[in-house]
Amino acid sequence: MTLHVGLLLFPDLTQLDLTGPYEVFRKTPGLAVHLVAESLDPVAAETGMRILPDTTLAGCPPLDILCVPGGPGANAAMENPAILAFLRARAPVARYVTSVCTGALVLGAAGLLRGRRATTHWSAHDLLAGLGAIPTQGRVVRDGNLVTGGGVTAGIDFALSLVAELFGEAEAQRVQLQIEYAPAPPFDAGSPETAPAAVLAEARRRGAAMRAAREALVKRAGISSPCADAPAAGA
Repeated sequence: MTLHVGLLLFPDLTQLDLTGPYEVFRKTPGLAVHLVAESLDPVAAETGMRILPDTTLAGCPPLDILCVPGGPGANAAMENPAILAFLRARAPVARYVTSVCTGALVLGAAGLLRGRRATTHWSAHDLLAGLGAIPTQGRVVRDGNLVTGGGVTAGIDFALSLVAELFGEAEAQRVQLQIEYAPAPPFDAGSPETAPAAVLAEARRRGAAMRAAREALVKRAGISSPCADAPAAGA
């Protein structure tokens, strides 16, 4: 039986949030992958790459796996009525509701994180509580049928984890080998905990405007966390 995966497209998404999982899913027999957008017009990612949708929100087939990537464009998506309506309609009937990076904020804006453990990019992790979620550290965080991946490259980990659950570890390992996913970064600066203090400070400075905009979006969403006074799980 073929399972259907829907990857949401919107302007200014981070392409690796999308293309990392896309590569894993497309190389997995038994999965049909759909690139879903408001229209069939090409969608420009934040760095200019143009991605061609193959179905619209209205025409999308039933989905077993619903996945939302992140990026700067997640801000607009958090207040896009068509996207939020699509997520609210599809989430209750999907086998898995998932996100990569700040796609979790879009799920939260749709009201789909209430009382659920979730993760996202480090720069927005604490904002999850304002969307009703329980912020939880991890490259991949599972809470029932909700599966969220951390920032950008964690999308590959997320996709491999889901493939392993659906088709077994051997199949996920075959895909991992095929894409030669064996990370050995030249620097140990991939998280706030390991990055040099000056590097982290500069990253926060450059992201300050985006952070402020997201704080305002979360406030407007008006969803409070049921666990706001409790320690964040895994934090």
